[in-house]
Amino acid sequence: MVAVIVLIIVFVVLIVPASAVRMVQQYEKGVVLRFGRLLPAIREPGLRLIIPIADRMRKVSMQTIVMPIPAQGAITKDNVTLTVDAVVYYRVADPVKAIINVEHYPTAVSQVAQTSLRSVIGRADLDTLLSDRDQINAELQAVIDAPTEGPWGLHIDRVEVKDVALPEGMKRSMSRQAEAERERRARVIAADGEFQASAKLADAARAMADTPGALQLRLLQTVVDVAAEKNSTLVMPFPVELLRFFERATQTDDPTAAETNGHRQDAMLRTDAVTRLGDVTDGKE
Repeated sequence: MVAVIVLIIVFVVLIVPASAVRMVQQYEKGVVLRFGRLLPAIREPGLRLIIPIADRMRKVSMQTIVMPIPAQGAITKDNVTLTVDAVVYYRVADPVKAIINVEHYPTAVSQVAQTSLRSVIGRADLDTLLSDRDQINAELQAVIDAPTEGPWGLHIDRVEVKDVALPEGMKRSMSRQAEAERERRARVIAADGEFQASAKLADAARAMADTPGALQLRLLQTVVDVAAEKNSTLVMPFPVELLRFFERATQTDDPTAAETNGHRQDAMLRTDAVTRLGDVTDGKE
């Protein structure tokens, strides 16, 4: 009997005080229920005392929780079937609401995120989903944060769409569309380059027409470029301007000779005409 009493005393002295001490980590808050009733005071980090048997403490982590959303099959606004997965970043803003108002808030957040993801994807078209992820992420954050922040004491920091899995047929169609778009751009750029080159050539032709010597300079430059190549044969045309220069000089220096040449050419033309007339007469006879 005495041994039993001693054991009870040892239990009360050692075990009961140990069960009355709770350690709250720096990233946690403690919510205490006394006989099932919430105490208004929230236990801060450190060693905290509670009444054994009467009090029960629930520790709530205040860290940001990263929760992946499983891949969800959805149909976009333009009737494209795809699979989308995302990730949600949230944290507990009010530990009392997170413990009292909802049972196991991580599961609740996961269910809300899955249904919200399908709903938002159904209101967006494929082009918006692929090109404007920021808009989809902001809309997802607003939709998930609305039912969780006020009633459950949770704050959604960020929601991001990770991957969009398209059907194989849609992938091939998008690949052909992208290839056709790149080919169109290449043709437009090539046509624009040819137009600019033709405009420059037209300007150069007008400049050379106004200055005949520029054409000879361009010819000499071409000769230099061709002569730089080995084992090449170059055929130089005689400049027409030089022939015209000699012709004008001859006519200016000897007008009598020019007149004699003119008479001589007229006589040759008359002789040729008489000869052809005789040929025609003989043929008639």
